Amino acid sequence: MWEKIDKLKLGASFHLERTKVIQGNIANADTPNYRPKELLFHRELDKALQLKREDPRHIDPAGPSQPWSIEEYGAIRGYDGNRVDVQEELAKLAESSIMYKALGETLKKEFSKLKLVIQGR
Repeated sequence: MWEKIDKLKLGASFHLERTKVIQGNIANADTPNYRPKELLFHRELDKALQLKREDPRHIDPAGPSQPWSIEEYGAIRGYDGNRVDVQEELAKLAESSIMYKALGETLKKEFSKLKLVIQGR
């Protein structure tokens, strides 16, 4: 049960951080030569692929200490070199917000189950 709660917390943290990155992209929509950023979930993908180190010279599949990283992306959109597509960023913001709320509700249900177990019902 705790493993499930930990994964839900990690997912919620990811979407909260992703929301902050997207908000930064939207805030810089008028900044010349700004390249939008995206939060990528590396370590969890590596775990899903079940990579393993068989030789000490191999790169550690766990990757960096934080399971996600920020990377720039995007083609030039405006005359000022800005690459932010506000509509695309707003769509990502809505998606991330919905996922965060859904994970929060799921966590709430898991804690309710845990409460029932503790109370002995």
